[in-house]
Amino acid sequence: MTNRFKIGVVLAAVISFAYSCKKDFLEVTPKGRLIAQKVSDYDLLLNNLDMVNISTNSQVAMSDEIAAVQPYFDGASLKTQRLFRWDAVIYEASENATEMDMPMKNIYTFNKIIQELPAATDGTAEQKRSIAAEAMAGRAWTYFLLVNYFGKPYDANTAGTDLGFPILTKADVTETKFTRASVKEVYEFIINDLSKAIPDLPAKTTHSMRMSKAAAEGLLGKVYLFMGKPELALPHFDASLLAATNSVIPLALYDYNKTLAPGGEFLPIGSYGPSYPSAVNNKECVYNKQSSNFWTFFYNEFVIDKKTVNLFEGTDLRLKFYSKNAYYGPEYPAGLLRKMGPTSFQYGILLPDLYLLRAECKARLGDLTGAKTDVEQLRKSRMPSANAVVPAAVAGQQLALLNFILEERIREFALSGYRWFDMRRLSVDPLFKVKTYTHTLYAATGAVAGTFTLKPERFVLRFPQKVMDQNPGMENNP
Repeated sequence: MTNRFKIGVVLAAVISFAYSCKKDFLEVTPKGRLIAQKVSDYDLLLNNLDMVNISTNSQVAMSDEIAAVQPYFDGASLKTQRLFRWDAVIYEASENATEMDMPMKNIYTFNKIIQELPAATDGTAEQKRSIAAEAMAGRAWTYFLLVNYFGKPYDANTAGTDLGFPILTKADVTETKFTRASVKEVYEFIINDLSKAIPDLPAKTTHSMRMSKAAAEGLLGKVYLFMGKPELALPHFDASLLAATNSVIPLALYDYNKTLAPGGEFLPIGSYGPSYPSAVNNKECVYNKQSSNFWTFFYNEFVIDKKTVNLFEGTDLRLKFYSKNAYYGPEYPAGLLRKMGPTSFQYGILLPDLYLLRAECKARLGDLTGAKTDVEQLRKSRMPSANAVVPAAVAGQQLALLNFILEERIREFALSGYRWFDMRRLSVDPLFKVKTYTHTLYAATGAVAGTFTLKPERFVLRFPQKVMDQNPGMENNP
């Protein structure tokens, strides 16, 4: 199923990008001339910080591990309130969607590199293949994000007709007509990009800003798991974690038993939480994509709810990232906790995510011992080893272990938006799709001031009215 897709707002963003690069290291010249000429120029295009700072955090507000508290919630932006309530309309009629702005600019850049690199001067054929591979894999990551915002969760029974996102392969700012591809077509496009890219990607990770085999293999595994194909995902998670050991930069799980111990590198714990490393210095980050997260900084409206608090054992050192009090404010009611830092969340390719996704694959495929080993690998770095062991009653039951792994994902990534994407994929999973998701709004007294239930159609974002007005006849999401 396809629709003609004229994204005026996206074109505006792309045109703005194409004619404002003089603020960076290159100046884009008028239409018809290349923005770069040498292989080294195209290589530098991948160092653009716009590739890292994606600046979209809607998934945090839509995740079900959080609750909201008055009066802070009443003072939050309309967009924040609407996301928390899972409203159909998120943006005002004149607003652009942040979920599209930077990703579409980056797709333009990726396409520019792929399209023009063969004609670039100097450089070797091997260098060209490697840079093009990075652009293809980066484009795949971006499309995976977009289809998980605007397309339905991947369901093999309906993916061929479910509307996804336009597939753009040319860097042409004059193009005004786009076809909205199906969810299946977008996933096939992502897989094709990654499969072509991986053989030519750097075998060693030299910087988390740049794509490597470790990152691309991890992404491909994640794509397959989100399609409900753990048997295809597992080899790629294995390859990713193996490749991560062959890294120029340090890549390893942080051991909170050491980093939060006296003299540890995460100390002191201040008003913004532990002294967590910046993205560029984060040893757990294989491929860096980040967004500011004001709800772990100085916004007070979102907390983890009581059922999430109860998921943590008292010895879990991740609790060091939480406070009973609002930022420079009083204690929250009802046992709610505010997360303190880091002030940006990373959602590129992270080692904790890879370990837990691989554990999930193994559990789904019946390798309960292997799944237990992987989840304990992470837990031992987050709490004393004696408390990190998966309970025997859980470890020996497939569904119980799966639930434990999914809960571990909540413990690890609370208030970071990961849960929203898990909720989406689980909604079409035969083992979990009957689950109901709710949000609770608490009054300052601790009384329940409102409860909101997620409707199935709200697993996708609607395109903003501004896009719809510029695209007559386009079918929006429900």
